Order: sequence, then structure tokens, then C-alpha cells
Amino acid sequence: MLLSFAAISIDVAKLYSERAQLQNGADAAALMVARACATAAPDGNCSSSPSDNVRTLVRGNAVDGLSNVHSVTVNGVAHTVDVTTSAEEAGSSPNSVSMFFAGILGVTSAEVRASSSVQWGTPVRGIMVLPLAVAECKFNLSRDSQAATEQILEFGSGCGRVPGGFGWVDGTGSQCGLTIGVGMESDATTWFSIDPGASPPTRCSATDLSKMNNQTVLLPLYDKAAGTGTNAGYFIKGFAAFHVTGYKFANDGWPTGSGFAQQEPARLLR
Repeated sequence: MLLSFAAISIDVAKLYSERAQLQNGADAAALMVARACATAAPDGNCSSSPSDNVRTLVRGNAVDGLSNVHSVTVNGVAHTVDVTTSAEEAGSSPNSVSMFFAGILGVTSAEVRASSSVQWGTPVRGIMVLPLAVAECKFNLSRDSQAATEQILEFGSGCGRVPGGFGWVDGTGSQCGLTIGVGMESDATTWFSIDPGASPPTRCSATDLSKMNNQTVLLPLYDKAAGTGTNAGYFIKGFAAFHVTGYKFANDGWPTGSGFAQQEPARLLR
């Protein structure tokens, strides 16, 4: 009896291993499809009909290179992707793996599947590493664009009702970063007070600023501003992702001797 249980445990371990591989494949495929849908990539991956790229990715996560893409469901309205993968084994039933020792008890195979779901869309709330609000009109890309060439933001010029087209967001705590959310203009929580001046807020140290060196960060976008000076405020409409390649503020800059905030590529998240 003990030998029988020991033998069956080997088959169970095989099932767990197979499912883990299928899960990895499903996760990777769902992320690939969601990314393709979010960026409107012309690679054919954003489809409920599994592309060759999706099948290759799923099989690449299997130790033996054998896995089946059971289904891919893309919902363009809800912005969701659901991927289900299933086992594939030569000589076995579809979606199944063979059970060697369990065959003694009449169980010759078992179905193994894994599923993964991903939703894409624009961020609506998050912690901003840099409490800097940028006027939406500062960007050199259209509403339908996904990326632009190098973007240079200068404090002394540009559009936006606040001088320079961007400025610092005030905070009440000691942390440099702020939790910022977007919503309707009538919602008071989407309006944030301005911290006037060209220099970063005193709560932001050189160490805080260095966290964005060569990193992709989200910057809050405003399309309306009201008031003046310390009584001014921004209406945060959304976020833009920047890969920071350089910046220069009053007392801090990276790399040494760099000009104003030079960032590429710019991606406007809508």
C-alpha cells in the first residue's frame, strides 16, 4: 500500500509540474496579447485567434516544448484578455498527460489546464516619484500616437496657464512622491495645489530625484489650472510615461552638466 501511494505521488508531482509550466505560458501569452492590444501593434497578436507568436511563447515555457493554446479571448470593450493553455503530449489524449503509476488504478491520463487574465488601460491612481505636473499641451504627439521622439520640457517656455507649462505639486507630508488620482473636473480630489518656484520642493532630496535616473516614470498631466501663486491648483486629467535620460533643476542635475529634462521616448497614456 505504501509503495502504491509513493508511486501515485510521482504522477501527482508530474501534474503539478505540468500545470506550473502551463501557467507560466498562459501568463506570458496574456501579457503579450494585452500589450499588443494596448499599443495597437500590427503584429497580429491582439486577436482571439492565437497567433504564431503566442503559440511559440506558450511552448517556450514548457520543459519539453509541448503545450497547447486552448483558447484566447480578447474583449476590446472591457480591455481584457483571457488565455487558457492545456497540456500536450505525444500519444496522449488532447489536453492531457499520461499517468504511469496511476494506471494501476485505471487512471491512464489526466487533463491539465491553466488560465490567465490581463486587463489593459490607462492608470487612474498611483504614487508619482516626481511631484511634477505637466500641461497636456506640452507634448509633441497627437491623440492617436503611442510614442514620440525625444521630448524636452523647459520651465521657462511653453503652453499651459501656469508659467512654463509645468510646475511642482504641493504636498503635506515629508515624502517627495505623492499619491495622485484622476477623475472628473468636479471632483475636488483631482485638483492639487501648486508648489511655486523652479526648484524642487524642499521635501525632495537629490536621492529622491535620482530614483528616476534612466527609469520610466509616470508624470501627472493637467489640462486646466486655476488661481495664482500659492493659491493656484491643477486639474489632473491623466498620466504620461517618460523614460528619463536627463534633467536639470536649480540645484540638481543628471547626468552632470545636462540641460533641461530630456526624456525619450514619450508615451501618452490615454
